[in-house]
Amino acid sequence: MTDSDPDLGSDPDDTPPSHSRHDRVRRHATPGPANSLAHWPSARHPVRVAINYVAVWLIRISPSLRLKRWLLRRLGATVGPGVSWGLEATPDVFWPNLITVGEGAIVGYDATLLCHEFLQDEYRTGEVVVGERAMIGAGAIVLPGVEIGAEASVAANSLVTRDVAPGETVAGVPAEPMGSRTDETAE
Repeated sequence: MTDSDPDLGSDPDDTPPSHSRHDRVRRHATPGPANSLAHWPSARHPVRVAINYVAVWLIRISPSLRLKRWLLRRLGATVGPGVSWGLEATPDVFWPNLITVGEGAIVGYDATLLCHEFLQDEYRTGEVVVGERAMIGAGAIVLPGVEIGAEASVAANSLVTRDVAPGETVAGVPAEPMGSRTDETAE
């Protein structure tokens, strides 16, 4: 496989719309005795991963939000204006081009947006979409294929395994709904 392989999730028209992250995640078999992580150089060119790693390192440590947004865009991520990317927050190193972060969204300190999973017999890739003005708390992890709606909130240290509806607040491992902002303001 190469970086331009269509099976790497680069063509969103290939997959029908769905409300489940598992339906949006592409599966890539890795036959043989080794687990899928052992096959990573055939999934993504090592030079591409090395370049991504250096850019991700700079994104993680830079205090400049403007530089972070610029670097994320150079890696192929779609980043809206006014996105705040916290210190130590990590975009996917292998497929950062599968990340979309909407205008005014916040990705908190040490949060991780994963667009891939290496498993025993396969690896999976999927887009991560963070809606406008959504907030991802410190230390949260978002798995491949997850969509976080506009104005949604993910609590610190949560593991997001399912989509988060617009305006919804989720927390925990795995993240579960806590209520919406409209519920909180109605009280």
